[in-house]
Order: sequence, then C-alpha cells, then structure tokens
Amino acid sequence: MSTELAAPERAWVATSPELDCSIETVICIPSFRRPKHLRLTLESVVAQRTERRFAVVVVENDAARCESAPVAAEFLTSGRLRGLCIVEPRQGNCRAINAAFETALEIFPQAQNILMIDDDEVASPDWLEHMVEAAETTGAAIIGGPVWPKFDDKHKRGLTRHPAFAPAYHESGPVPVIYGCGNCLIRRAVFDALGNPAFDLRFNFLGGGDHDFFARARRAGFGFFWVTEAAIMETVPESRTNLGWIVRRGLRIGAINYHIERKAAQTTWSRAAVKAKMFGLVPFSLFRFTRIVLKEQQAVIAMHPMVVAIGSALAVLGIEPQPYAASKIAS
Repeated sequence: MSTELAAPERAWVATSPELDCSIETVICIPSFRRPKHLRLTLESVVAQRTERRFAVVVVENDAARCESAPVAAEFLTSGRLRGLCIVEPRQGNCRAINAAFETALEIFPQAQNILMIDDDEVASPDWLEHMVEAAETTGAAIIGGPVWPKFDDKHKRGLTRHPAFAPAYHESGPVPVIYGCGNCLIRRAVFDALGNPAFDLRFNFLGGGDHDFFARARRAGFGFFWVTEAAIMETVPESRTNLGWIVRRGLRIGAINYHIERKAAQTTWSRAAVKAKMFGLVPFSLFRFTRIVLKEQQAVIAMHPMVVAIGSALAVLGIEPQPYAASKIAS
C-alpha cells in the first residue's frame, strides 16, 4: 500500500450494538460541519419503509471539530441504525466519499448495493426501496434519482429550474449517465472494475469526482437507470441562492467539464483540441444566453451556459475555484 493511502489512519468512533457483516445494502453518508442537517438526514434514513436489512457508514471529515460524529454515534449506539461512523482525517470531498465507499466494501463483503446521500439531504420514505428494486429489476449498475431543492428563502423558488438545482431527468427509465452522487446507488461490480480510489483525488477540492467517476463507468460499459420516485430533498441555504454563489457554481462546473475531457484525451493533439474547444464555447454561449433568456425570462438561468463556458476557459489557464477546501466551507 502506498504512503498516500496508508497514513494517517481512519479511526472508528462509533458502531451499532449489532454489526451484521452479511448485509447486502449500505448507505454512505459523508459529513462535514453540518451536525444539525446530518440529524435530519439520519432521521429520514431511520424512517425508510422497507423490509430490507441495511447498514450505514457515516464519515466525519473534520477531525478537529468532530461535530458530526456525536450525532451519528447517537443513532448507532442506541440501535436506531445499524452500521458505523469513522473519521477520515484528510479533508476534501473525494477523501470523505472514498473513505465511505472503501469502508462499506471492506466491512460488508457481501454488500452489492452501495447508496449515497449527502448530509444536507432528506430521503423520501420509499427512497431505499425504489433504488434497490430498480437495481435488481433493471440490471443497471448505477441508479440515480432526483434531488429537489428546498430553499430557505422562499422568494428564490424560481431557481428550481436553474441547472444548478434542477434534476438531470424528469422521467424514470434508462439514461446515458448521471452526474452527481447525492442520490445514487452503485453496484459493487462498478467499484471492482474501476479500482481504488473510486473518486479521483484531483477533484478533491474542486468537486466533480462523482461526474468523473460516472463518466469512467460509462466508458467501461456500465448501464444507468433513473428513478423519479426515489426522491431526495436538499436544504438550500440563502448563501447558496445569491448571484455570487450561482456564478461560482457555474465556473466550477466549467472547470470540472474541462478536467474530465482533458483526462480522457490520450494524445497531445487531442488535449490541444480539448483546450481549443473550451475557448470556442465562450462565443457560442452568447448565442445560448439569448435563446434561453427569451424562453425562461430569467437572466440568472440564461447566463448559466455562458458562466460554465467561461469556467472551462479559465480552467485551461489554471484558474479555478476550490469550494471544498476547508477554509472556504461555511460551518
């Protein structure tokens, strides 16, 4: 094992009284400085209407403050949930998610269904049942479902149609790919095929490790399926509905798109073509802005493709946001 993966070690901080390692379904929940939200997430997991046995793996990604671990411990030690909570001392989005996946696959060797929900999300009561049933009946290796925003500022409900908040699909069925891991189920075979770490650490502070992972899974031939009924609600604070945050989100998406395409380019010429494409998207986005603003009547929605294109071009120049760096994440 490399030094990078071996140190520092992850610590177990809580387990349920019974830890059944034969469980076939595991829910992974990475958490960083959202103890109040995590409580709501775990309550929604407790409330799942299913006869299936499942476990949770909660990952505390702030070893210094360690605010999420006590909340997880409360649910685990009381027996309300089966599973465990660990601390991943190396911070970052990909670090925490990889820790959850690796722990789930190791501790539960018979687990075939690895689900994920974020610590600012609440699952609908039949979420788990819909997701696992789809995996069993469709043969798809990756299942996705909608994450619907719940805005703290009720005046921002018009942003539901904004690409930063709207689900990728609106009908159940096979889909080409999914883009986010905030509501997903991944079969063990995908992890076996793509290897460790599941999420590329180059995306650790930028985000987009999930987008990259699903792009690689698609190239590997795995199928995707979307389940509209398997809904999750995401709490959206006011800080994430102001124009500045929305612009930064678009710039980040653009940077992620560039890095994923550049990573897939295998030759000098293809990498040069990717860079040229990123710059070429900027003038084209002006046309899209005009077309969308006429349809949506909201400039903040229409400007999204333009901001994404600018983000891609800036990433070519080495300029990109780092929203998952600890110093930039609001508590």
